[in-house]
Amino acid sequence: MFKSPAKIFQLTVTLLACAFLLVPTLQSVLAGLTVNYFRGVSSGLTFKWIIEVWTLYSDSIFLSIWLALACLVCTLIIGVPAAYALARNPGRLSRMLEEFISLPLAIPGLALALALLQLYGGWREFRISWTFILVGHVLYTLPFMVRSVMSVLAAIDLKTLEEGAASLGAPPHRIFFDIVVPNALPGILAGALTVVTLSIGEFNLTWMLHTPFLKTLPVGLADSYASMRLEIASAYTLIFFVMIIPLLLAMQWATARAQRIMS
Repeated sequence: MFKSPAKIFQLTVTLLACAFLLVPTLQSVLAGLTVNYFRGVSSGLTFKWIIEVWTLYSDSIFLSIWLALACLVCTLIIGVPAAYALARNPGRLSRMLEEFISLPLAIPGLALALALLQLYGGWREFRISWTFILVGHVLYTLPFMVRSVMSVLAAIDLKTLEEGAASLGAPPHRIFFDIVVPNALPGILAGALTVVTLSIGEFNLTWMLHTPFLKTLPVGLADSYASMRLEIASAYTLIFFVMIIPLLLAMQWATARAQRIMS
């Protein structure tokens, strides 16, 4: 089947890359199901560690999901109109604004978190609220939504569509919701996938902004690795995979479906 040396080499590299990624993952998952990691599978399989992780960190799991969904809503409300405005008015000022929006990507998460702490740290009620972490997540993920939507809007004849709708008497808000949003749907879904993924997995910024009662999934995972048994940390990783992978697959399916419909 693979007679060409080049194809054999490509297959070998692909299999090695898959093994490099999957073997540690499977090992970590298996460690979360064994009675004793150092004795291996011979010690027996158990769900004890998963139950213990759920008991200790269920609040962190629900908080991460809530933050990711809230972050998605905020980036949609802010990012889609911003991307539309930038795509509708190309020029030097738009490019400057786009670079300004993308600035958090060039700043380390710890530095961004430190700036937020210096600016809002004195507001006690805000500082101890989950909305404080949400602000950091929105700042970090907003550029991905804006650029994703802008790339789709740049590929269509936006001006002609707007002029056609306006000639039929459509007001600006109907043009935006009935013309722009449906055409930008593939970019919106791709941006949503990125935003949710980054929000759930973000660690550096969240580690600086969280309080002892507001731990997200990555912060809780670091805490479990630092202070718990290795089996508990591995069980935490397993729960992380079980919750995140179906969500990512569903969003990727929705994005692919939207792209097929638009094409």
